[in-house]
Amino acid sequence: MGSRLNLIATAITRRLDNAQTWWTGTRDGLGSGVSPSDPSRQERLQHDNDRLRRELKRLSDFLDTSSEIVWETDEQLMITSGKSELALPADHIGIKLAEALRVNPLASESWLAYLQTLANRRPFRGFEICVRKPDEGEVWLEINGNPTFARGRFTGYRGTCRNVTQRKRHEAQIAFLANHDPLTKLANRRRFHELTERAIATLGRHGRIAVLCLDLDGFKNVNDTLGHGVGDVLLLAVADRLRACANETDIVARLGGDEFAVLRVDPADPDDARRLAQSILASIGEPYLLDDHRVIIGTSIGITIASPSDAKTHEVIKNADVALYQSKADGRGTYRVFHSQMNTRLQERRALEGDLRSALELGQFELYYQPIMNIASKRVVAFEALLRWHHPLKGMISPATFIPLAEETGLIVPIGDWVLRQACSDASSWSNDVRVGVNLSPVQFRHGSLELSVTRALAAASLHGSRLELEITESILLHDEEMTRDILNRLRVLGVQIAIDDFGTGFSALNYLRTFPLDKIKIDQSFVRDLSDKKNAAAIVRAISELGHALDMTVVAEGVETSEQLRILGDQQCTEAQGYFIARPQPAAGLTRLLEATTVAA
Repeated sequence: MGSRLNLIATAITRRLDNAQTWWTGTRDGLGSGVSPSDPSRQERLQHDNDRLRRELKRLSDFLDTSSEIVWETDEQLMITSGKSELALPADHIGIKLAEALRVNPLASESWLAYLQTLANRRPFRGFEICVRKPDEGEVWLEINGNPTFARGRFTGYRGTCRNVTQRKRHEAQIAFLANHDPLTKLANRRRFHELTERAIATLGRHGRIAVLCLDLDGFKNVNDTLGHGVGDVLLLAVADRLRACANETDIVARLGGDEFAVLRVDPADPDDARRLAQSILASIGEPYLLDDHRVIIGTSIGITIASPSDAKTHEVIKNADVALYQSKADGRGTYRVFHSQMNTRLQERRALEGDLRSALELGQFELYYQPIMNIASKRVVAFEALLRWHHPLKGMISPATFIPLAEETGLIVPIGDWVLRQACSDASSWSNDVRVGVNLSPVQFRHGSLELSVTRALAAASLHGSRLELEITESILLHDEEMTRDILNRLRVLGVQIAIDDFGTGFSALNYLRTFPLDKIKIDQSFVRDLSDKKNAAAIVRAISELGHALDMTVVAEGVETSEQLRILGDQQCTEAQGYFIARPQPAAGLTRLLEATTVAA
């Protein structure tokens, strides 16, 4: 009947054989109590015989297509049927099976419940065991069983067993994806929170945990310039470097995007987390070679060290985030350890952000203008527009404070549009040979509507494009060179001039001068400051001036504060200058005297 027929099939077969034997004996006159000449009884027996055969055929067909294996034991729980089909490493479904599987039944609640069920002669369902086979690896079996009794006496168990390995693998895969980042295979945010909470709950009285939160500095540039595919490869490389920095017992997680975290339980000493942070900073900062691109990024790290008395999962991770923000505010590429004063600064920042969102609507911004003078003629040829914020309670807030915040929040785009409109409007009342310079943020370039904003500002003020100078930093030129070049070329079609600000402080500056449409170079004030004391500063200024003249560019020196500096700049063939020596920035209403004067005393 085949290896897959179960005990029911056996019972049916026995009934069929008995009926056949009885019928044969009756037919030969060997039976008793039935007359061979009784046709109704013969017909009934023949009918039962045919019915049993049909049932057996249906059962046989079902079992041949079923994935379940049927087994049976005796009263000692020794497997008497189905042993070879089960392919179990033992012939006992109780203690001996656990021993053969190298499972300690006393250490598993499921095994204890299972053994208790067997001892009480009760049925069981869905008991799962894992069998490790040399040729197949892990094989998971699901066993169901019912006790059997004869005249009230326990005679063993009968049941089924099926291979559920594929289901268990799918469940394991789903569980893995629920707890891990699909790209890097690191723990995800949810799992990191769970493991942090577990670590806190199991800390001894003198134990500590350290949580390091970090995000990558410059990762968005990689995505924007090289594509998300290269960005994913970079994230994989970063994950590998983090694993290499961590201990075997550390938990490394990707919280999302370019954010990562490390959990270290019971660090060796208070400086242990700092040493780990320094190791991560050095490792992440090493160059990457990705698809023939040499990429350099950095990271900023926030650290919190907690003990059981002050350790709550959400607070621990929040504090690490606060310290991370502080490290970014302090210039990036470093780490900071959380202390309570950081919370105060964070609350102040959030309040300032709220005020910044309403400042434009409430008319709290104003433009100040600093003159730019032609060194040879001593005439004012342009004004640089500088944004100022009059806070109703805090007074004048430094641009160094609110401009980075505006860039982080994206508010720099509407604020920048207002600056363009206001600067062009103010310049329209000046002499036609005086230009206005406006600084642009990299965020405005990435937003994609810069050309439209400039066109509208010029049109609204009826200002010719040649009277507008847009000042950009070298960081703008790092983002998608082809797109940036196209935007700059379209702006120049409007007559707008492009100046590169803070020249000499970025990267690959000479290449930018050659490949981008630029009209003016503004020498960073750090070189001007050293003109009187360091000869090499004057040499650098002269070299930049000669380079600018060769490329038909105007050269402007920033930060001029003394007559000596102005004299040296003239000697080094610098074209224009601006700084406190010439005039301090002032509101548009105060420019009358400067605009009426034909020269500025040197």
